[in-house]
Amino acid sequence: MDEVIADVIPKFLKLYNRDFGTALDIEQTPGKEVFELIPEDVNRKWYEYINEPGFFRDLEPIADSREVVKKLHEKYDLYIVSAAMEFRNSLQDKYDWLRDHFPFIDWKHIIFCGNKIVNVDILIDDRIRNFVDFDGRKLLFSSPHNLLITEYERVNNWKEVAEKLL
Repeated sequence: MDEVIADVIPKFLKLYNRDFGTALDIEQTPGKEVFELIPEDVNRKWYEYINEPGFFRDLEPIADSREVVKKLHEKYDLYIVSAAMEFRNSLQDKYDWLRDHFPFIDWKHIIFCGNKIVNVDILIDDRIRNFVDFDGRKLLFSSPHNLLITEYERVNNWKEVAEKLL
């Protein structure tokens, strides 16, 4: 979900800039994780944000994700798979967020897990660790942290996903 259908980066930047009064710009740093750009002495604050109840609840959907996911849902047996177990408060936040923004996906098509060990035909993800041992078609959804990775089929936005899959 995060950085594929849910735009988590602006939320991090907003909280960081609010608390530290410093403009943090990750768009200009391809290949870096957001936490790699934060001064070491305040880096733990980053993890506090993620673990706060409600952090994942009010994220904005990635541009065009709702429309394209709806069309994919009509064409394919679509599942939302999210590693929601890493941050304990994210489970409820993510479920409620999906209900608000993707109400056409019923609860039987939502999988919250630790490792994304799913047997599906296509996996759209921003993290290549989720492609390990996955035998289907791998679509790497662009995010600043993965912009230097070249060994996977890339989609830069949901319009490109639609071009490839619809």
